[in-house]
Amino acid sequence: MTAEVAMIDLRKLTKAFGSKVALRGVDLRVTVGESLVIFGPNGAGKTTLIRILSSLSRPTGGSVRIGGLDLRTHADGIRRHLGVVSHAPLLYDSLTAEENLRFFGRLYSLPDPEPRITALLERVGLAGRRGDLVRTFSRGMVQRLAIARALLHDPAVLLLDEPDTGLDPQAAEMLHGLLAELSGRSGESANQRTIVTVTHSIERGLAIADRVIILANGRIVFDADAQGMTAAEFRPLYDRYVGS
Repeated sequence: MTAEVAMIDLRKLTKAFGSKVALRGVDLRVTVGESLVIFGPNGAGKTTLIRILSSLSRPTGGSVRIGGLDLRTHADGIRRHLGVVSHAPLLYDSLTAEENLRFFGRLYSLPDPEPRITALLERVGLAGRRGDLVRTFSRGMVQRLAIARALLHDPAVLLLDEPDTGLDPQAAEMLHGLLAELSGRSGESANQRTIVTVTHSIERGLAIADRVIILANGRIVFDADAQGMTAAEFRPLYDRYVGS
């Protein structure tokens, strides 16, 4: 695939929960290797959008294609292309860090997961705690392990829904340094992984974004290249579209 090929292609996407409409005809195209950051107020539809992209929720209308596959007919195939980090870490407290990754390695039928597990624990700064139970980890450590879990099968698409929720400033800074590396914005990675991140932090979002959108009332109301954009420039735009 080239950089011009769409990894994610949404057409007229809608989602309703009874009489409540969460997404209203969203059209969105994310190219291979692009890091897209989604901003928006509470209730804008951001988490609903991530859940649909994660194949955890089905749209009411419209189409979703990821990696060229249609969500309606190839949900299982799509899941193999995805790594997801959300509010729930999807880890087992009674297992160690390495046991958690080993378990998910079996789920993804990885033929030889041990080198990958070692490399990822080193990458997220948990190599020294690989044998410790997850229940002993801080919130920041759990979230870093969740990222290792999401990356274990080397997914083409990484979806992150408020990955820094509940983290202290130091842990959040470490997390976003890792995301900057994964997105290629740190200059330390040439990986062409496609990343979609939902965040409330304008500064941290812009630090990892190639492109930003603002979602409000279930619609994309702003869509722009983020290269060179500063928080001081973006805040008035955000306020204009959704209010301060």
